[in-house]
Amino acid sequence: MLIEIKKATLEDIKLVAPLFDAYRIFYKQSSDEKAATNFLQERLTNNESVIFIAFVNGIAVGFCQLYPIFSSVGLQRTWLLNDLYVHKNARGKGVAAALLQQAKEFGIATNARWLLLETAADNYTAQSVYEKNGWKRVEDYFYELVL
Repeated sequence: MLIEIKKATLEDIKLVAPLFDAYRIFYKQSSDEKAATNFLQERLTNNESVIFIAFVNGIAVGFCQLYPIFSSVGLQRTWLLNDLYVHKNARGKGVAAALLQQAKEFGIATNARWLLLETAADNYTAQSVYEKNGWKRVEDYFYELVL
């Protein structure tokens, strides 16, 4: 199985929006693909986030979205990995690990100090994936990856 990762453009929103909507549903939000589409378009149009899409056999099966933040103490950019989602049919096949690796490579390429994320307290599967991929729990359900 070949996993391909691509940095999303505005033309890719139609591929990411259904996954983003499913991600929001996972977090107990009502489905609203139109609002999801608009939200993602605004983030990319305003250069407020970076989205990576994972493809398996040419089908979009997952994504991650990073937001820029800054470390005043470290005088350096950092990235908040705010969203990571893999379609249920593609879980357990390395898609999340590939997205995390892409986020890491992107952080290094942009001279970031670290990546940071927060996950739900009961999302044990995700916590396990983060830890297997080198992320360290720093507080409650916050994880960081020092670059």
